[in-house]
Amino acid sequence: MSVRPRLLPWSGPAGQRCYLVSDADSTGYLSKLADEMEAVQLQMGTELIGHARLMLSDRKADARELRYLSNRLIEALQDALRISESRGGRIPTPDEAESDGRLTRMRGRNE
Repeated sequence: MSVRPRLLPWSGPAGQRCYLVSDADSTGYLSKLADEMEAVQLQMGTELIGHARLMLSDRKADARELRYLSNRLIEALQDALRISESRGGRIPTPDEAESDGRLTRMRGRNE
């Protein structure tokens, strides 16, 4: 089975995408760090949505505050999309899953 690179939840020094090629079970230090970072990013996005709801219901919020909120929401959405792309890229295709026995095990659980 070929191991596909994992898109990491952070960028390189010049803003480029960072990938990790690791063992099949992904239990290494960087994999765990990436999992933790994704969890923090998703939690921050969830909290930001709460702040956004409050701010948008406040008629006194000015354009500067709303612009700041918009920029933070964009960042949170970019994080969520990167996480989605990373996780989607790690879902085995039916051919890959069948070749290593995962599809058979998955079918057995669902039947």
